[in-house]
Amino acid sequence: MKYKLLTAVAAAAMAAGPALAELTFSSLSYRTGPYAAGGIPFADGYADYFTLLNERDGGINGVKINLVECETGYNTEKGVECYEATKGQGVLVYQPLSTGITYQLIPKATADKIPVHSMGYGRTSAKNGSVFEWVFNYPANYWDGASIAITHILDINGGDINGKKVALLYHNSAYGKEPIRTLEELSKKHGYELSLLPVDHPGQEQKSQWLQIRQQRPDYVIMWGWGVMNQVAIQEAANIRFPMENFIGIWWSGSENDVRPAGDSAHNYKALTFHNVGSDYPLFDDIGKYVIDAGKAAGAGDQVGTVLYNRALYAAMLAAEAVKTAMEIHGTTEITPPMMRDGMEALEMTEEKMIALGLPNFGPTFSISCQNHGGYGFGAVTQWDAEAGEFKLITDYFQSDQDVIQELIEEDSAKYAAENGIEPRC
Repeated sequence: MKYKLLTAVAAAAMAAGPALAELTFSSLSYRTGPYAAGGIPFADGYADYFTLLNERDGGINGVKINLVECETGYNTEKGVECYEATKGQGVLVYQPLSTGITYQLIPKATADKIPVHSMGYGRTSAKNGSVFEWVFNYPANYWDGASIAITHILDINGGDINGKKVALLYHNSAYGKEPIRTLEELSKKHGYELSLLPVDHPGQEQKSQWLQIRQQRPDYVIMWGWGVMNQVAIQEAANIRFPMENFIGIWWSGSENDVRPAGDSAHNYKALTFHNVGSDYPLFDDIGKYVIDAGKAAGAGDQVGTVLYNRALYAAMLAAEAVKTAMEIHGTTEITPPMMRDGMEALEMTEEKMIALGLPNFGPTFSISCQNHGGYGFGAVTQWDAEAGEFKLITDYFQSDQDVIQELIEEDSAKYAAENGIEPRC
């Protein structure tokens, strides 16, 4: 990265005296391969926020940020290799941007005492911080997403979907399988008929799945896709004239890159979110001034304000705020990974804080605790406006069905604790 401490400068500093303090973060990115359409804007946004802090503020509380980027290609094995290659550099927190990588890193990072933040993905039951001490998935998780999709369907059907048909079109991986149990439990509660349609990696071939959809005629399709799978699915839906307003993607299936290839046919496609959309926020003025116009952008600067760029900014901002919290707790600017974990577990995001950061009304407020590493499970629904060329927020933020989800989290985390000899700590 352009703002990364140069080797020559570091060597000179070490020769002259004590090593310069810095805050090291990792970016397990994927700018290549079939998932690059999602990986590039996220990697850009994550890097640009840290560049902004360095250029505008001199880092965090006077300590510069060092971002180490490692290309995973959305490959679990490569993701683990990146972790092993970078953990010795003092990385404060890992954001794997992959459910498969997250599952593999949970035991490793726990043993190494390095926190993992799988924001809106990963192992859902890691919300139980009593069992998963080093893993966080705030502000919402996949089971929240599944519930939010069903609640939205309930809302547009007057609260009654008994007898309706709901199909889950999902990436045939740990990621795609994550919502199945929740949707099954919610189907018992609300009486809808659930069908499961897996799509193999990378998702370019979906003819048979959409033939089934055409034959079975579900009332709604919920999609758990990523990368090229999303583009193909939306085009296939258009080909069979499936009503786009009844096609709902999880938040990783709702970027501009997913809908634009289908042109006007993608109009009214819906996707979930746990943060707002667009660039009409004061923070983006600073991004333009200190990062884009200054020629310090991680990429071409063409992703600013897009869904996944915003999500990455949000992830980086939450990491930076956890650092500030850790510094306050421990009374030092020299933060270690265990201190970072403490900051994450004491993180509180208020609207007052979001306003001060230049992101007013950007997302729901939440706080983290020992028992709750996942937030309160609020989300909203966006819809693609093909004429305007943008996603628009069409609902307020509302909470997932905590009665159903919390029971599943307690059950799954208790099983994990028993299997791994973990004594719940709070």
